[in-house]
Amino acid sequence: QVQLVESGGGSVQTGGSLRLSCAASEYTRSRICMGWFRQAPGKEREGVAVIYTDDDSTVYADSVKGRFTISQDNAKNTLYLQMNSLKPEDTAMYYCAAEDSVYGRTWYGGCRFGFWGQGTQVTVSS
Repeated sequence: QVQLVESGGGSVQTGGSLRLSCAASEYTRSRICMGWFRQAPGKEREGVAVIYTDDDSTVYADSVKGRFTISQDNAKNTLYLQMNSLKPEDTAMYYCAAEDSVYGRTWYGGCRFGFWGQGTQVTVSS
């Protein structure tokens, strides 16, 4: 099993930026893909971005395209989500996720996710 620990959340004003980090307990390329999800109060969890670890190809939700960038640092076993031009509707708990090809129950961006971090809160005020 892979352990995932997010950090970097916080409170910012509209138009601000944050960078989320996700430290993995194993080499990130041991998973085919990794991603970020978010869940706002009263809403279902939604996929935000996916990165395929072998070639750095990415998938983004339409709502964040052009504003968010997912990336990985294999030397540090860390996944990132750079979030720019933040909007109040980006307010949510953000979760890092890793592929689980056997038991994963959440599909997004062509990837099957089954390992989750504890989440980090992002709050954007107007």
